[in-house]
Amino acid sequence: MAASYAPTELRDAIASGLLSFPLTDFDENDRFNEGAFQSRVEWMSKLGTAAIFPAGGAGEFFSLTAAEYSAVIRAAVEVKPSIPVIAATGYGTRMAVEFAAEAEKLGADGLLLLPPYLTESSQEGLYEHIRAICSQTRLGVIIYNRANCRIKVETLARLVDSCPNLIGFKDGVGDIEEILKIRSMLGSRLLCVNGMPTAEVYAQAYMGMGISTYTSAIYNFVPKSAMMFHRAILAADHVAVAQFTRDFLAPYSRIRARQPGYAVSIVKAGVDIVGRSAGKVRAPLSNLSSREYEELSDLISQLGPQE
Repeated sequence: MAASYAPTELRDAIASGLLSFPLTDFDENDRFNEGAFQSRVEWMSKLGTAAIFPAGGAGEFFSLTAAEYSAVIRAAVEVKPSIPVIAATGYGTRMAVEFAAEAEKLGADGLLLLPPYLTESSQEGLYEHIRAICSQTRLGVIIYNRANCRIKVETLARLVDSCPNLIGFKDGVGDIEEILKIRSMLGSRLLCVNGMPTAEVYAQAYMGMGISTYTSAIYNFVPKSAMMFHRAILAADHVAVAQFTRDFLAPYSRIRARQPGYAVSIVKAGVDIVGRSAGKVRAPLSNLSSREYEELSDLISQLGPQE
């Protein structure tokens, strides 16, 4: 199945939008719930997001089997959303190539390349890793700059020269000096995305660097508020931004920071609270405590209806 977007078309389609990462639905027996997941993708794709990223970090890519990965990507594509479907890929180079090929075969429109599994890498090793994956797919590729995949501007420049389908750089590190170097050297050739945990917290700072595109985890359960905040960022409505940050983002982030892995767990709790449960997180992640769940419920209730 051919992708609907050429790499440059994909880059332009998401250049100023809010990007969403749907959770992967698990049933009471911890199996992938395809019907619930497709309903989630259909619902989320109609609420203003610029793209859907199935089987990403929020979708627990790291806990899916190869068969489950295929089922998730196939299910997302079959919904036929009117926005791009960008699938995650990752682990070692050969596994990432295989996942990329599977996503392309199933009809995904692009790829988000997650950091390599476990090992630390040199810049030359990261260059060869990313180049190998880009060379084996026709899809547009976005690199996730995070953890053990911290790309320097010189490496990115080499990759841009050798990989015409490398379209984006999602930053989850927050090294402002390096980001400014990337913006200065690579300009509009490479789309930069704010991919920090709870990216809304950093949205103003990234907007100040000319980066308006960011990923939103809270879109999974408070999409109306997420889109309102995104519009406030684009309009430089500092009063609205400060109010939402004070009333929701700051206390939300305090809950999220209490345990490693809560960046996913808190979103699964959020969708459960609003009546769109995706099941529990898989180990090694842990679910929110009952007290934390109640705290989050109180925060969400203050935001009002989201439909």
